Amino acid sequence: MDQVEKKDIRKLSLNELEDFFFSVGEKKFRAKQVYEWLWNKTLKNFDDMTNISLSTREILKTNFSINHIQVDHFQRSTDGTIKNAVKLYDGKIVESVLIPTPKRITACVSSQVGCSLDCNFCATARLKRMRNLNPDEIFDQVVTIMEEANTYYDRPLTNIVFMGMGEPLLNYTNVLEAIEKITSPEGLGLSPKRITLSTVGITKMIRKLADDNVKFNLALSLHSAINETRSRLMPINDTNPVEELGEALRYWYQKTKRKVTYEYVIWENINDDERHAKALAKFCKIVPSKVNIIQYNPIDEGEFRQAAAEKVAMYVEILEAQGIVAKIRKSRGQDIDAACGQLANKNELIN
Repeated sequence: MDQVEKKDIRKLSLNELEDFFFSVGEKKFRAKQVYEWLWNKTLKNFDDMTNISLSTREILKTNFSINHIQVDHFQRSTDGTIKNAVKLYDGKIVESVLIPTPKRITACVSSQVGCSLDCNFCATARLKRMRNLNPDEIFDQVVTIMEEANTYYDRPLTNIVFMGMGEPLLNYTNVLEAIEKITSPEGLGLSPKRITLSTVGITKMIRKLADDNVKFNLALSLHSAINETRSRLMPINDTNPVEELGEALRYWYQKTKRKVTYEYVIWENINDDERHAKALAKFCKIVPSKVNIIQYNPIDEGEFRQAAAEKVAMYVEILEAQGIVAKIRKSRGQDIDAACGQLANKNELIN
């Protein structure tokens, strides 16, 4: 209880920390030391701030908390994927995933507790959106996976994808602040070129990303370039139709000159025909892009079933004939429900 009542010190900017130290009669440079402990050295405990005097540490403990996440449940897949069920300071749970491949180790992180969108094929969509994650809660997921990469693979984290629970663009300010902490020299110092934000396609927020001159990559969860089909799969398409998405992506590319990745699942009897494949090829011509064809990970015995291999091959043939790069991505971590579209804290579903 004590921890929740105290102000989380990581909500303070460096200037606000300086103001605090000045108000308690301490030198302002102490703020920079503490800030470095929090964001660069990713400290979880005031007692470990070894260059800060004991009396000053007591002042910090009296006034502040460090609401660090805790791994509540850890699972490791037969393919090496690691899923963390992460407990937040208020007891709520989100999930994040470490995905190892021979050339990279990727952190898949969440941005919201639950999700307010109703994508019919996604387990996370079955959870109500409870709240946005704070910047430090997003940052901590990355730090945890960095530590696991070193512990279990003796390799560094190479990539970060915002493809976990929630829609990042509906938590815009906190997500961008977290990315700033992850990429700045005062934080983790990771390259923004190694970060990909995935969205269902909220057009006004894609334009805002472009206006804010972000340096990270953009992925769009597309799944159909035909409005009727896409709205059936993703109701957000009713207010953000394919034509408007195309215009927003043109704006993105004009401003950033960064290629877009389309994430695309092919389902049996839903979008597994030539009409859908040709519509996707046409959409891919709007801006320089590539397509990741993602294996579907069932969440129940419902209507969504993975398309036959020959249908996937047909898509690839049509796309490549148009000069479009198309990669088939095999999902990892299926046996622990860590694969794309499967993240949904089972305890939340039961409750």
